[in-house]
Amino acid sequence: MSIAKGLRISGKAVILFIFSVFTIFPFIWMIISALKTKAEIMDVNHFFPETFQWQNFTDVLTDSPLLQYVGNSLFVSAVTLLIQIVTGAMIAYAIVFLTFRGRGILFGVIMCTYMVPTAATYIPSYIILSDMKLLNTFTGLIISNCVSIFGIFLLRQAFMQVPKGLIEAARIDGGSHWKILWRVVCPITKSSFITFGLMNFISCYNNYMWPSLITDSDSKMLVSQGLRKFFIEGGAYGTEWALVMAGSTIIVLPLLILFAFTQKWFISGIGGDTGMKG
Repeated sequence: MSIAKGLRISGKAVILFIFSVFTIFPFIWMIISALKTKAEIMDVNHFFPETFQWQNFTDVLTDSPLLQYVGNSLFVSAVTLLIQIVTGAMIAYAIVFLTFRGRGILFGVIMCTYMVPTAATYIPSYIILSDMKLLNTFTGLIISNCVSIFGIFLLRQAFMQVPKGLIEAARIDGGSHWKILWRVVCPITKSSFITFGLMNFISCYNNYMWPSLITDSDSKMLVSQGLRKFFIEGGAYGTEWALVMAGSTIIVLPLLILFAFTQKWFISGIGGDTGMKG
């Protein structure tokens, strides 16, 4: 029996190892390519460079506005996420803990909007921002993404696991809805908040199509736009793929650091763990 159990564990370990190799290989290839010359990247017969070209990273950092692009993306993503958390938590709280006519219909309408293709909203959103004189601004980028339907759904599912008796007790003690939300519900469902925050931060950080439509100034570009314009699309480096890979590595680094510090709560949030015991 123990031998069979050991074989099952070993089989799972082998499968996980294989999937892990396929998952991490693009990152390894990107980093190794960043340390090659252009000719070595085009040579498929050698995986590792003959000499590590560390100057590719210094060239990217000193001779390009990449750090400005990263700073723009971090700022826009952080502010957008903060607003999304507040709006998502308030809407989810109202749907779960408040009693009013049409509550189920409201949630149904919200979820139906999730099925609308994002591209279908580009033209009306562009017109609205144009009328508000917010094109080519960070404000336009932020307010056009200030509500996350995914976040509302995720937080609603987490809030539904909070005992209603706990909320009633907080109300009896004189707690307002605002205090109950942030001092009672939020700490209990912390893992779901972190999962929501991490996924939406990455999505906003990597967003390309919508920022490309409403911003055209180099000083307002996010990382995806900047990487394409400056490094690939006839920019200063043209097709210098080693520098493109070096820039991509620098761009990905903040996301890897963020995930490293939040993976524990992220996995708990994906699994539906709200932190409730017993």
